Amino acid sequence: MTTLTDEVAAPAEDAAAAKAARGLAYYPGCSLHGTSPEFDESLRAVVEALGIPVAEIPDWNCCGASSGHTTDHLLGVALPARNLALAEAQGFDRVLAPCAACYNRLASARIAVAEEDGLAERMPEILGRPFANTVEVFNAVQLLHEYGPLIEEKVAASLAEPNPLHGVKLAAYYGCLLVRPPELSRDDDPEQPMQMDDIINACGADDVEWNMKVECCGGAFSVSRTKSVVRLGRSIVEDARRNGAEAIVVACPLCHSNLDLRQKAMTERGEQPLPILFITQVVGLALGLPAETLGLGRHFVATEPLIKDLVARAEVRVAEEKRLQAEAEAKAAARAAKRAEAEKAKAAEGGGDAAPAVPKAEATPADDAPEAGGDA
Repeated sequence: MTTLTDEVAAPAEDAAAAKAARGLAYYPGCSLHGTSPEFDESLRAVVEALGIPVAEIPDWNCCGASSGHTTDHLLGVALPARNLALAEAQGFDRVLAPCAACYNRLASARIAVAEEDGLAERMPEILGRPFANTVEVFNAVQLLHEYGPLIEEKVAASLAEPNPLHGVKLAAYYGCLLVRPPELSRDDDPEQPMQMDDIINACGADDVEWNMKVECCGGAFSVSRTKSVVRLGRSIVEDARRNGAEAIVVACPLCHSNLDLRQKAMTERGEQPLPILFITQVVGLALGLPAETLGLGRHFVATEPLIKDLVARAEVRVAEEKRLQAEAEAKAAARAAKRAEAEKAKAAEGGGDAAPAVPKAEATPADDAPEAGGDA
């Protein structure tokens, strides 16, 4: 018999299945289609490897970062809100905005529409389309952190090649916009965030404790105040290096550009440049995806020497692990053989050539009777 609960549960389950199959709306923004194609390439490769369906929002527009919202508040809300409305019209309830600035603008617009008096009522007319403000916004770090257990599971199960990131020291750099203002940081600490560090650990690498993980890189002043950007970036790179980092991990195209493009000017004392990797590239390497697929050849600071070194170290580590395993197995086999020999010798001592002892016969009534012709 079908109950009312069953009738309600079935559509709910169907809706959940449809939601999972539909996945997330994808808002690449200007940077991922322009100055940071490697972020887009590596993101698409990683979500495919993890089985996360994403669909790019059709006819998306610039979110307004980083000048629109400083020019006019309503414009700064309407530009990103239009993208949310487009995703909503496609039936999505979650939007992935990997760029930190785009995420900041889309998430801030959602909050503004929900909290500012009269703005929700005005938005449909401003946008020229229905808008219920039902779509949640996620950045790449938040999404990958949500799938952290799956990443760890897939990394552990990958036996084709040794994980090149095992034990490598990486500095997670969040910058200004991923976790600020605090209402955008979700469950992470805006002053001491850890979600990117957790992803690094899930990939088998070690996160570095350092002092500059949320400091500003200079942002959009890269052209207008280049010296300031170089000074700020030098402080970030030097602190990461001082704390043992072999690379810096980012999730912001502008942070990547400032630390990667300007690093040559930062290393005036002959220091070796420090590669700047997107978090999606780190996950991709741990999952065994090819460097070409992850766009690792597009960086100004070459990543090839680091990748080559990590692969060589992984091969040495695996060879050493196999040697130690073979040595342990040989020792275990030797101990087993020694025990078997000892048991065999003990058995031989107990069953040698000595004649077995004859048990004493028990007395019978006939034995106790006097012989015939005796003195009785």
